[in-house]
Amino acid sequence: MTEKTATRTNPVLRATKHVWEEYSIVVITVVVFVVSGLIAPRFLTANNILLVLRHASVIGVIALGMTFVIITGGIDLSSGHVVAMSGTVLLILQGNENMPLWVAILACFGVATAIGFINGIIITKLRLPFFIVTLAVGIMARSITLFVTNGVSVDGRRVPEFTEIGNGSLGPIPYPVIIWVVLALILAAILTYTKFGSYTYAVGGNEMAAKYSGIATDKVKIAAYTLTGFCVGVAALLNFSRVAAILPGTSGMMFEFDAITAVVIGGAALSGGRGTILGTFFGMLIIGVVSNLLIMFQISPFLTGFFKGALILLAVLFQRKVVSA
Repeated sequence: MTEKTATRTNPVLRATKHVWEEYSIVVITVVVFVVSGLIAPRFLTANNILLVLRHASVIGVIALGMTFVIITGGIDLSSGHVVAMSGTVLLILQGNENMPLWVAILACFGVATAIGFINGIIITKLRLPFFIVTLAVGIMARSITLFVTNGVSVDGRRVPEFTEIGNGSLGPIPYPVIIWVVLALILAAILTYTKFGSYTYAVGGNEMAAKYSGIATDKVKIAAYTLTGFCVGVAALLNFSRVAAILPGTSGMMFEFDAITAVVIGGAALSGGRGTILGTFFGMLIIGVVSNLLIMFQISPFLTGFFKGALILLAVLFQRKVVSA
C-alpha cells in the first residue's frame, strides 16, 4: 500500500491532511512572526505590529473580495486602477464643502462596485477572457481618472471626520484594521455558510457540472466581481482618508497584484475551486511582515517585487506538495 493510498483509506490521516490544508497558513504565519522577531527584535514591538496591520489592511480588504473571484476561476486586474478612480471621486466630492461626507463615501463605493459589476457582465455575457476584460477595464479606469484630474493631484479637505477614518483608532487598534477584520469575518461566513459560498466553490471546481446541477454560474461570477468592486471601494476610502490626497497616475498601482499574491499565499488555486478568507487574511499578514522587514533592514524598495514574486512561487510549490501528498 502506498503512502497516498494509506492517507485515503485511513480516516485519521485523511482528517489530519484536511486540517493541515485548511490551517497550515496559520502555522506558517506564526513561524514567520517568530523568526522575524528573532532576526529583528524591534519587529515584535506593539507599535510595529500595529504598523504592519495598518499597512496591510488596505490591500487586505481588496484581497478579501479577490478571494471570491479567484475561487470561481477568474482574476481581477483592474482593482488598483479602480482604487484610483473611485478615490478620485471620493476626494473631489469630499473637497466640496457643500457635499455631505456620506454622499462622497457612497459615491466612492458605488463607482467601484459598478465597475466590478461591469467586469462580471462583460466576462459572462460576451464570453471574453477575464484576463483581457479586467486588464482593459483597468486601463480605461486609469485613463478616465487622468482625464478628470488633468493628470494633477487631487486634495481633499483634511477635516477630522474624514481623516479619522484612515488615521484614527479604537483604543490601540486602528480603524482600518477593525474594518478589515470585520469584513473578513462577514465574508468568511458568507463563503462558508451560505448557498452563494457553496456555489462559488462549485463554479470554480467544475463550471460545467455546476451549470448542469442548476447553478446560475453567470450570476455567481457577476456577484463575485461585484463584491470585489465593493471591496475596492472600501479600500479606496481607507487609503485616501489617511492622506486626503491622490496622485492619479500612480495611486493604487500594483494593488491588484499584492491582493492576488495574498490570496495565492493563503492557499487559493488560480485554477479555481479552492481558497478561504482565513487563508487570504493570513497570506496578507505574511506580505505585510515581509514588506516591513525590507524597510527595517533598509533593503531597496525596487526589490520588493522580487521578494513578493518569490513568495508566489513558494506558495504554489507548497500547494502542489500538499495536494499531491
